[in-house]
Amino acid sequence: MSNPTPAAPDTAAPAATEPDAVTAAADRLLAAQAAGVPCPPVRDLIGRTDVHAAYAVQQRVVRARTAAGGRVAGRKIGLTSPAVQAQLGVDRPDFGVLFADMQYPDGAAVPAGSILQPRAEAEIAFVLGADLAEGDLSPEQVRAAVDHAVAAVEICGSRIAGWDISFADTVADNASAGAYVLGTERRSLREFEPREAVMTMSVDGEQVSTGTGAACLGDPLLALQWLARQARDLGDPLRAGQVVLSGALGPMRPVGPGSTVEATVAPLGTVRFTLSKEQR
Repeated sequence: MSNPTPAAPDTAAPAATEPDAVTAAADRLLAAQAAGVPCPPVRDLIGRTDVHAAYAVQQRVVRARTAAGGRVAGRKIGLTSPAVQAQLGVDRPDFGVLFADMQYPDGAAVPAGSILQPRAEAEIAFVLGADLAEGDLSPEQVRAAVDHAVAAVEICGSRIAGWDISFADTVADNASAGAYVLGTERRSLREFEPREAVMTMSVDGEQVSTGTGAACLGDPLLALQWLARQARDLGDPLRAGQVVLSGALGPMRPVGPGSTVEATVAPLGTVRFTLSKEQR
């Protein structure tokens, strides 16, 4: 974890975007989710790079879901891959909120209609055994807070039509969170080093993605430290029991109804799911 800490979101800066635009962007994304029909990008309302406005939209989307009964289960980190950052013209990761109803067990059939424009990526998921709310959130403190890790597949989903996203679009859209599947084989950080993990992912038996822990900001624990600091700075720190999806270990791939995705993250084992043809 000796890599330099990634740039933080400029959430403390005054918002240049009008509050009405933030509300309109959130309403657009919420309507797309409710209707199951992707919408145009929201950058026409909040701009392509206004980080403050993008997170303000995300917070409105999250509050609406919480008000409807959603229970927060953790966080996800996105844009950890240098290739994806270059594609979107950004120099920083982002984050979103995981809800309990997004989680599926290993081997599950995930309804295709529950995720718009699904794409899968293999990750390491950390389950926290302690809060990350006090202290300097040093590498040692972050490591000690992890109870265990499991292999995971995140099923990213975009409410933006055609995945036509800028940085602000994906941040506003809760970091393109859709669903996630957790493996059953637990490992403590005494048993493995996340940066040394090796990943392969297949769709219907064909290998489509490979990578290592080092592809995730140099070390998934560095990503976790970054998130812990941002979450605390925003007044909503990471808590014991929460799940953190630490970021992709290799390229994200589209997945269609009826397909089975299987990912092996050595030494954490294998996790799989089938995207069923059921719509909801």
